[in-house]
Amino acid sequence: MPRIRLLLLALGLAAAVSVCAEEAQIAVAANFTAPMKAIIALFEDDTGHSVKVSFGSTGKLYAQIKNGAPFEALLAADQRRPELLEEEGVGVPGSRFTYAIGSLALWSADAEKVEDGPALLESGDFNKLSIANPKLAPYGEAAVETLEALGQKAEVEPKLVMGENIAQTYQFIDTGNADIGFVALSQVMKDGEIVKGSGWIVPSEMHAPINQDALILNSGKDNPAVTELFAYLQGEKAEAIIHDFGYETE
Repeated sequence: MPRIRLLLLALGLAAAVSVCAEEAQIAVAANFTAPMKAIIALFEDDTGHSVKVSFGSTGKLYAQIKNGAPFEALLAADQRRPELLEEEGVGVPGSRFTYAIGSLALWSADAEKVEDGPALLESGDFNKLSIANPKLAPYGEAAVETLEALGQKAEVEPKLVMGENIAQTYQFIDTGNADIGFVALSQVMKDGEIVKGSGWIVPSEMHAPINQDALILNSGKDNPAVTELFAYLQGEKAEAIIHDFGYETE
């Protein structure tokens, strides 16, 4: 084929992608920041769509949606808020699914601090323990449940430092404002290994399952960028990234 025809064909395909490309505005739980950024990069390259994302605690994102924030989809850190939005008529019926199952870790930026998590908590050999606000963040709820299962909740309460969300909780520990804290495993794991500091992966039976659900909101039901993103989240490329960051999928 002559070069000019190849060039015109390429320009025509690019124009078609440009015409069809849309932008999705989504809200995503803070614990899923790193994998979501990686997924979005691939999704935008593969589809031509763009994604504008706001990260935060699930509780705050839920409140913002209820107050009219212009999000078209929610990727929560729990099932409860997406279920509520669906029941309240804010979400598209049948669009909700579990995109990730989270794990909790007791973590320190000090590579030698956390060897035996339960023993460390019992010893009290730490200055502060950071957790996410359990009223806003499911990972904070799981942290409280874990402390209760270990019989350490009352003992550690004087040392608690509470983050607004799991991202702020991580920052408190990473900067040394807290020796240790409960974070999402995804924040400290990559390719199946804890990449910084030291940590103890909390056994799943110590807290309620952290099933994270996604829901298309009514404002996004006719946006192809949103519907294609939800399909992409359930595909092989996204699942590989999700697993690399320490999550399970159904």
